Amino acid sequence: MLRILGKASSINVRKVLWTVDEIGLPYVREDWGSGFKDTHTHDYLKLNPNALVPVIVDGDFVLWESNTIIRYLATQYAPGTLLPHDPRPRAEIEKWMDWQATEFNASWRYAFQALVRENPDYTDKAALLASIRDWTANIAIIAGQLDQTGGYIAGEQFTLADIPIGLSINRWFMTPIEKRTSYAAIDMYYQRLSLRPAFMAHGRNGIA
Repeated sequence: MLRILGKASSINVRKVLWTVDEIGLPYVREDWGSGFKDTHTHDYLKLNPNALVPVIVDGDFVLWESNTIIRYLATQYAPGTLLPHDPRPRAEIEKWMDWQATEFNASWRYAFQALVRENPDYTDKAALLASIRDWTANIAIIAGQLDQTGGYIAGEQFTLADIPIGLSINRWFMTPIEKRTSYAAIDMYYQRLSLRPAFMAHGRNGIA
């Protein structure tokens, strides 16, 4: 059975949990990370030299890096569904996944650490305002894309791209931003995702 190593509160672990629930894949999860088993042990570092979660162990196959993990799971266990075979629609999906992992994540990281985690290393007001500005600009990009598709990130149907993007949208709503800019397309998208039981279990579950 598939093993998922990582605490359930981690946003990157939640990507994997949402994915396996969408495709109906049985698994066991083990608590690793801050507050649980130490990821800096010799045995864990053999699985992931970055000492980060998640890691999956699928038989004799070990994989880390959350977006790569969910690509693998969708391709291996639900081929052609969340991630199509056709190179062009597949590239459209993967484009948004890669953008989420780089540009989008980078924009909200400071604001999230300051406002949700209340991390004492993130108290620079100018940096906070810059993060909120950049985060809002990226939310506007997503809203524009949703206005074009009328449904989900990569088109009319739910795809693998909606899992990392959807979790980051949840983080947008869970972060106490003053004078948050509202986008109707984002609100409707959030409600659309909320019709999916796997999103309610691993996305809109009270955890930012």
